[in-house]
Amino acid sequence: MRRTPAGGDAGDWAGGAILDALFTQSPVGLHILDTELRVVRVNAAARGMRGVPVEGLTGLHFAEAYAGLSAPDEVEAMLRGVLESGVPVREHLVHRRLASEQGREACGSMSVFRLQDPQGTVLGLAATVVDVTEQEQARARLGALNAVRERVGQTLDVIATCQELVEALVPGFADFAMVDIVDAVVRGEESPTGPLAEDVALRRAALRARDGLQVPSYPLADMRSLNLLPPYAQAMSDLRPRLVLLSPDSPWLDAPRARAVRAAGTHTLIVAPLALRGTALGVLSLLRTGGSDPYDEDDVGLAIDAASHTALCIDNARRFTREYTIAATVQRHQLPRYPASHSTVETAHLHVPGFSGGGGWFDSIPLSGARTALVVGEVAGSGIQAATTMGQLRTVIRCLAALDLQPDELLARLNDTAAFLAAERAALPPGDALHRQPLSASCVYAVYDPVTRTCTFAQAGHTPPSIIRPDGSTEVPDSTPGPLLGSAEGPPFAATTTDLPHGSILALYISETLPAPPADSDGAPALLRDVLAQPGSPLKDLCDDILRTLRSKDRPGEAILLLARTRPFPAHSLATWLLDHDPTAAAIARGHTRRTLADWNVDEDTAYAAELIVSELVTNAIRYGAPPMQLRLIKDRTLTCEVHDDSPVSPQLRHARTVDEGGRGLFIVAQLAQRWGTRYTTEGKTVWSEQTLPTPASPHSEPTAGSVQ
Repeated sequence: MRRTPAGGDAGDWAGGAILDALFTQSPVGLHILDTELRVVRVNAAARGMRGVPVEGLTGLHFAEAYAGLSAPDEVEAMLRGVLESGVPVREHLVHRRLASEQGREACGSMSVFRLQDPQGTVLGLAATVVDVTEQEQARARLGALNAVRERVGQTLDVIATCQELVEALVPGFADFAMVDIVDAVVRGEESPTGPLAEDVALRRAALRARDGLQVPSYPLADMRSLNLLPPYAQAMSDLRPRLVLLSPDSPWLDAPRARAVRAAGTHTLIVAPLALRGTALGVLSLLRTGGSDPYDEDDVGLAIDAASHTALCIDNARRFTREYTIAATVQRHQLPRYPASHSTVETAHLHVPGFSGGGGWFDSIPLSGARTALVVGEVAGSGIQAATTMGQLRTVIRCLAALDLQPDELLARLNDTAAFLAAERAALPPGDALHRQPLSASCVYAVYDPVTRTCTFAQAGHTPPSIIRPDGSTEVPDSTPGPLLGSAEGPPFAATTTDLPHGSILALYISETLPAPPADSDGAPALLRDVLAQPGSPLKDLCDDILRTLRSKDRPGEAILLLARTRPFPAHSLATWLLDHDPTAAAIARGHTRRTLADWNVDEDTAYAAELIVSELVTNAIRYGAPPMQLRLIKDRTLTCEVHDDSPVSPQLRHARTVDEGGRGLFIVAQLAQRWGTRYTTEGKTVWSEQTLPTPASPHSEPTAGSVQ
C-alpha cells in the first residue's frame, strides 16, 4: 500500500510533486505567462538559458524579458492565437540575438499551451523552450554542404564551377565569398606540385556578396601573384585552412584592407585551400560581417568539406579543358585558315567550335577546268579522337579530288577508307578507349563547273546543300543521301546535278549549325532563307549575321557553314573546237592554239609549250581514243588545255627507252605542264593539263573572301 501525505489525497500529492520538479529540476525551460503575456514565473532551467536574465523577469512583457527576438510580432501573434483558440503550438522555432555573447544568434524550440481552471477560465500560457542552437547550426551547415554537393560540378568549366561554389555558400553560410584559382589550372594545365612559388599567378575566378553588402575587392579575372597576406600564404603552403579573427587593427592588414574591414564590419575569415592529391588548385575565402555569427571550428570543418568537393570538380573541369584545348588545336590546324582563292566562286566560311571539341571540317578545292570542289563533313563523337579522324578523312578527300573523280565515286572510295579505319579501331586491344567507339562520319561533296553552270554533288548521310538563287528564292535539290561513311551496308552513293545560275549561293553546313526546316517548307533552313537572301551582300557579312543569330540562340554544338557564290566566267577566256578523228587533227589543233594564245597575249614560251602539249594530247586521242574529239582552252589563273574523246581507255605515262620510237607523248606533257590528269565522264574521258601563267590571268577575280572563326 502506498503512503500519502496527511491532509491530501494521492492526486494532490503527485501534482504538487510534479509541479515542484518542473520548476526546480526540469532541464526544459518553463515560462508561465498571464493573459497579458507578462511573465508570472519561470523555472530554474529557463533562468539558465543563454541570454535570459536571472533576476527581474517577473512582471515583464515577454518582448521585454526576452529582448532580441528576430520576429517579435510573429511570436506575439502566435502566443495570442493560443490564448484565443486553446490549440497548442509545438516546436515553433524562435531566434534571438544575444547581447551578452557579441550578438550571436540563439535558437529555441518553443511549445505553448493554454492554462485554465476547472471552470474553463483562461489563466494564461505555459511555454516550454528548449535550446536547439547547436542542432540548428549543425542543420544549417549540413544544408550548406548539401547545396555545395548539389550545385557545384554541374558544368565542366573551371570558372563556372567556382561561381557555383560561391552561389551555394552565399548567403546561407557566408556574407561574402571569393575564389582564386591558379591561372595554369584555368587553362587546363597541371598546377605546380608542392608549395607554390611566390611568382605563381592566381586569377580571381568568382565572388559573391549577400544582398546589400558592399565589400571592396579585386575584380573578376584580376591576376595576382602568390605574394599573399599571411593567412593565405600559410594556407597555400601547408594546405590547411585558417580561421582568422578580423579587426581594422589586425597588424597584417594594409591600409586599404583595414578600411574595407571597417566599412563592411567584417569580423571573421576562413581561408580554405582548394587542394587535391597534395596539389593546390586555388583558395576559397569566406567572410562574415556585421550581425552574422562569427565562424567557429565547426564552420571550418564545413569549409574543408566544401573545398574538397569543389577541388575535385575543378580538377575534372581542368582535365576536360585540357582535352578540349588539344582537340580544338588539332582541329584548327587541320582546317584551312582561309578559303582557297577561286576566280569563279567567292567563298567564306563560319566555324564555331563546339563545347567538347568536334570532328567537323570544311574545304574548298580547286579542280581542273576552272571547277571548284566544296566539302563539308562531320565525324561522330568529340575530343581528340574525332579531330584526328577528321584530319585523316580530309586528307583522303584532297587526294581523291586530285584524281578528278565524280562526287559519287569519290565518296565510295572515301567510304572504303573509313571502313578501313573502322576495322583498325576494332582491332585495337579491348582496353583501348577507341576499341569501343565505332567510326561514323557524314559528308557532302559538291563540284561547281562555271563553264556548264552546273553543280554536281553527292552525300554520305549528310544534309544536302541549299541553293539561294539570285532572286532570293531558296531550293534544296531532291537527292539520295547515301549511307554514312564507315557503313558496311547501304545503297550506293548517287550524284545529283542541278543548274546553278551565276550569282547563286551554295550553302553547305553540318546539321547542328542550323535548325531543321518545317515539313511544309522548301527544305532550306529558315535562317538561311532570312539571312542569305540579301542580293549583293558580301559573304563575310552574311556569315557575321548568321553567327550573331547562332549566339543569340545559345546553341552549344559545333557550327560549320561554307558559302560559295558563283561568278560568271568570261566568254573571251574560253575557246572550244570539234576535231576530226584523222592524223591532220594535231596540226589543226596546234594552229587553233597558236592563234588563240596570241589573241590572249600569252607569252611565247608558254604558248610554245601549250602547242606541244595540245599536239601530244590530240595525237594520243587519235591513236587510242574514239570520236568525236574536242579541244578546249581555258585562260584563268592558269592556262588549261583539255582534249576530250569518247573512249574510256586511260592513257598511261611511259618512260621510253632510248631506242623506242614512241611512248614519249605524256612524258613531254608531264614535263611542260605544272600538272596534268584524266577526268572521266559518262561520255568518255578528258585529258587535261595546266600551265602556270607568269602574270595574273584573271582580272575579273576578286581577292580572297574573308572568313569568320
